[in-house]
Amino acid sequence: MKRRSFLKYSISLAMTGVSSGVIRGYGIQNANASILAVGLADPAIQPMFEEKVKNALSRSFKFKKKRKHGASNYKIGVYQVTQQTGLIDSQGNRLNTTVWGYGKSRGKTTWPGRTIEVNTEELVKIKWENKLKRYGVALPHLLPVDKSLHWSYGIPNYNGIVSIENDGVPIVTHVHGAHVDSNSDGNPEYFFGVTKRSRGPRWVHKKYTYDNTQRAGTLWYHDHSLGITRLNVYAGLAGFYIVRDWLDTGKHDNPLGLPAKRYELAYAVQDRMFKENGELFLPAFPGDPGYDDFITGEGATPPAGQPTAFAEFFGDHIVVNGKLWPKKKVEPRNYRLRFLNGCDSRFMRLRFRSVPLGDTDFSNASAPLEFYLVGSDQGLLASPKALTEIDFMPAERLDIVFDFSSVPNNSRVIVENILGDSPFNGNLPNPDPAAGDVFANRKTDRVMAFDVVKQRRWHIADRFDPYNCYSDYERNYRSVDKIRKLALFEGKDEFGRLQPMLGTAEPVVDVEGNTVTGSLNWQLPITENPEIGATEIWEIHNTTGDAHPIHVHLIHFDIIERAPFTGDLIPQPVVQHNGSIGQGFRLENVVIDESSVVPAPESEIAPKDMVIAYPGEVVRIKMTFDKPGRYVWHCHILSHEDHDMMRPLHVGPINPVMD
Repeated sequence: MKRRSFLKYSISLAMTGVSSGVIRGYGIQNANASILAVGLADPAIQPMFEEKVKNALSRSFKFKKKRKHGASNYKIGVYQVTQQTGLIDSQGNRLNTTVWGYGKSRGKTTWPGRTIEVNTEELVKIKWENKLKRYGVALPHLLPVDKSLHWSYGIPNYNGIVSIENDGVPIVTHVHGAHVDSNSDGNPEYFFGVTKRSRGPRWVHKKYTYDNTQRAGTLWYHDHSLGITRLNVYAGLAGFYIVRDWLDTGKHDNPLGLPAKRYELAYAVQDRMFKENGELFLPAFPGDPGYDDFITGEGATPPAGQPTAFAEFFGDHIVVNGKLWPKKKVEPRNYRLRFLNGCDSRFMRLRFRSVPLGDTDFSNASAPLEFYLVGSDQGLLASPKALTEIDFMPAERLDIVFDFSSVPNNSRVIVENILGDSPFNGNLPNPDPAAGDVFANRKTDRVMAFDVVKQRRWHIADRFDPYNCYSDYERNYRSVDKIRKLALFEGKDEFGRLQPMLGTAEPVVDVEGNTVTGSLNWQLPITENPEIGATEIWEIHNTTGDAHPIHVHLIHFDIIERAPFTGDLIPQPVVQHNGSIGQGFRLENVVIDESSVVPAPESEIAPKDMVIAYPGEVVRIKMTFDKPGRYVWHCHILSHEDHDMMRPLHVGPINPVMD
């Protein structure tokens, strides 16, 4: 049974009804067949926990700011460089990988980009520059570009006029989680290439202003160019953006006793595939791993001879701060660990397990160890939450304190991922190979290791006390001005490819006066138009078989509760960006089971900009829109937002000329 075959012309939705299928993850299961047959690197031969990894919060890995005219100024470019990940070939030779990164110059460019660290209410100005050229000639993309999608150079008045070949790869940087004016948000239509004519329809300038009017939190920056976000981020365009405040100072004497300085670590976790020569690989052609699952098997017929986008991607190599399955030496004491899920589609469920020093698997592993969740996307929880495992969605940030003195000296702690290499529906995968997800021979169940081998520095106090660590976070208690009923759908584009979409769960009037409902693509008129200062609750109904990580720009929100719902999916046509017609749905006869409402767990009671929408459930989030202008909301499975699970939203009155 295909994972997607539950989509019928009219179906009843329930938790058991929409999550019954699963697609084969192609990054691991076919490792000895299609992976090697097309000349790809074999994850089975790669070293495990041998590479040393850079801490993204170390002083040497932070961008240096220049103070000028009352602001902190940065000039950050996007460059093409080579980098060693630790990848080896079959003879054991180390390989170089060509990547894109952020840096002050080509010689100081890294993947991930260096960390930007700021203080609350610090005025920051960043000039983002596109340096993807060599000797004045635009560089080609490192990855196959699907030009049949709704993408930057494929929009009206651009197609055939500007091109990657002549004008370079379009980029635009979004600081994820930033409370920022709309013209500095990194809107997908604000892109720019390497020539002056390659400017997006809403492009204003390259210099963005961030006033950082928000609490301390773990933000991150990444590319957001229309239709190729997944490609540009995959090539390396991501990095941390850390906000500090009076509680979370990053110093040893911070009021909360949080581990700081050398005891505060930040890691971006991503998955990748590589060619045998070390170069990045992303499947897009017949014969590539996953093509039969996502394209042929679904009856899709994309343009012949051209690369095509897949609905999801699961790599077979785990990369942490640009290093394959690395290790970090630590002292037996509390450490603060900030994790970013920078994967395209991969949900993880993380655990910490102790093994003897030198072990690379879980044959001799302890039971899952306790840790404390102290913060999430945009700041600290009200108080720490003790856990032994936690779900980790794409684009989410976890702020964890782990006590390495809880394990014997000269032992190893492995960060384990117990989810599989396939879309997440809220449940653990079935280890039976016939069920479509396999654990045998896979290495994506491990993320990185911490070796407890360093001598403890007793002169630096270990002050963390989970019972005396309270932040100033309070939930949004403002009265609600509007409740919006929104929905997540999965249809097909004009080529028959799977196409996830956002939309409404009720008839609404868009900003042009049309009454619409159901699946809506990016280019259609705006339906989410909050007033300035309005507080809204969004009820997001997931009609698909997958969990989706939903992100709303500009604001942070509170996750209120979830509940199962039932309803009918009725087919309806959806206009594509090029005027062709695809297959969408609308949702009717919705009944929410209010008797089964589940409040947000303590681990989600924090200032969030990401929320998991589970299949067959409605999730309610509450937020206040306090800046005017055009923003977006979307699924943060990058392959989904590129095709076409992203919608613009506009706060306040719309200027028909400017907006």
